[in-house]
Amino acid sequence: MDLNFQKSDGLVTAVIQDHVTGRVLMVGYMNEEAFRMTVETGFATFYSRSRRKLWLKGETSGHRLIVKEISTDCDQDALLIRVEAQGPGVCHEGYESCFFRRLSDGKWQVSEARAYDPKAVYGSQT
Repeated sequence: MDLNFQKSDGLVTAVIQDHVTGRVLMVGYMNEEAFRMTVETGFATFYSRSRRKLWLKGETSGHRLIVKEISTDCDQDALLIRVEAQGPGVCHEGYESCFFRRLSDGKWQVSEARAYDPKAVYGSQT
């Protein structure tokens, strides 16, 4: 399970994709411990660059990501993790995917309806 964690200051990029639809749900970062926890538990765990600590996706919302398949790229410094998402959305802003904005006429436009109310899940933290 060798990955190149040294290339990007101890982290690898993890692209999270719905295992049925193929939609990209989010992008996160993993250090060696987060990757090990993901493999051992079967739930996606990340390293928060802003908080400088591990976080289990869904630890607050309950919207966990059940790992179905893990692939790495040719340089072994990025991951593609296909998941089953528990809950209506992955994005902390209430959308199914973190990629809910599209560039249109030079402006970012929200391209879908919210899947859940983030204030009901996270309170006023969002």
